[in-house]
Amino acid sequence: MGEMVTYRGGSGTGEGYLAIPPTGAASPAVIVIQDWWGLVPHIRSVVDRFAEAGFVALAPDLRHGEPAGEPGGPRRLLDGPQMDETAQTIAAAADHLAGRAEVTGKVGCAGFSAGASLALWAANFSERIVATAAFYPLLPWDGMRTEWTGWAGKDALVHCAEADGSSADQGVQTVRRAIENAGGVCQLHDYPGTAHAFFDEDRPERFDQRAATSAWARTLELFRAKLG
Repeated sequence: MGEMVTYRGGSGTGEGYLAIPPTGAASPAVIVIQDWWGLVPHIRSVVDRFAEAGFVALAPDLRHGEPAGEPGGPRRLLDGPQMDETAQTIAAAADHLAGRAEVTGKVGCAGFSAGASLALWAANFSERIVATAAFYPLLPWDGMRTEWTGWAGKDALVHCAEADGSSADQGVQTVRRAIENAGGVCQLHDYPGTAHAFFDEDRPERFDQRAATSAWARTLELFRAKLG
């Protein structure tokens, strides 16, 4: 359904996978933030699913076409200075979406694993991103700040895999407090018996149909309520 596009953003250009709702009607927009593995088929399929659900969806290529290395790499996406730089890249993607003729309404952001952490942090850098769904984020990250002033009036939804710890985990609670102290709203949901990456159908050893269905429904509910 979707296609690779190039767009201007920030101080240069960006690339990403874009999908438009089949109805062609002007729609709100969602940015999809990849996990460590990049724009793999799973991430592209999520973009397509958002389009089928009525959102213009874009997954920026944060790896710039480079394949992922060893599985231990996700944490290296989450050092302090690089987090700020990548969040600004995501904010530029939000600006691009907001300027497209197909987009009306507001912009949401959905991310997975390390990308979920980036999705949460990016809302501090973009007034356009008003709702975020974070699937099993890695929390906290090195150098994570406790003041999230850009979250005033925004909504977050955090899907917690049991293997990572519950919503009572210290890192998750630190983020919840930061969002709420800034004037935002943060919903936390636990998915008992789930592994990290439980939403990824391409990883059958981790995929959990029931949890994935529930998390997807909650995500669509949030975006439909906040982005229209």
